[in-house]
Amino acid sequence: MRIDILTIFPEMLAGFFSAGVIGQARAEGLIEINLHNLRDFATDKHRTVDDRPYGGGPGMVMKPEPFFRGVDHIRAQLPPGVEPRVILLSASGRLFTQELAKELAQEASLILLCGRYEGVDERVLQLCTDELSIGDFVLSGGELAAAVVAEAVSRLVPGVVGDYESVKGDAFYDEDLVGPPQWTRPPVYRGLAVPEVLLTGNHEEIAEFRRQKRLEKTARNRPDLLRR
Repeated sequence: MRIDILTIFPEMLAGFFSAGVIGQARAEGLIEINLHNLRDFATDKHRTVDDRPYGGGPGMVMKPEPFFRGVDHIRAQLPPGVEPRVILLSASGRLFTQELAKELAQEASLILLCGRYEGVDERVLQLCTDELSIGDFVLSGGELAAAVVAEAVSRLVPGVVGDYESVKGDAFYDEDLVGPPQWTRPPVYRGLAVPEVLLTGNHEEIAEFRRQKRLEKTARNRPDLLRR
């Protein structure tokens, strides 16, 4: 899988994608993540990527030309026949979910566009196959959202996470439930004991216990999921 990210702050993401599971997967050639400075695709000598909004209003709006030129540049690097999913990260987009992460993990190429300021010129959406949000809140830019999408998708690529069974046990992987609570050594700490069933070695009882705890935790933290 190849993921390309267009941003005015590539340095903000460079460290994130160089560490942990993602950094190791990149080193092993399981995924390719490329960061592109949007200013490199500006059309003037000052490398301008924003301008005042038509119709007035506060703030600045990101110009369309750098995004169009940047996406053209990335498309030209892709193998023949590969059609990328082009995704704008935006608070106005549809909600990014684990189910969508599984869908995107089947793609050969993703291009993630990071907005800033008061938003992106609406014509940029003509480039996009998707407009996604990571939640009902506003960030200063799309970089953190792009990192979230790239991480969630990358770990679903076979080989990125060493034991894929652990991925299958993630929250939301196969149904709308949060993950089960977990315990490790010591068996008792400050009077708090690990549930006895987890020490029995009875895999059937443990599976049932974890299932019950997933339901309880979902009801407590995310009752909207159970209603859905």
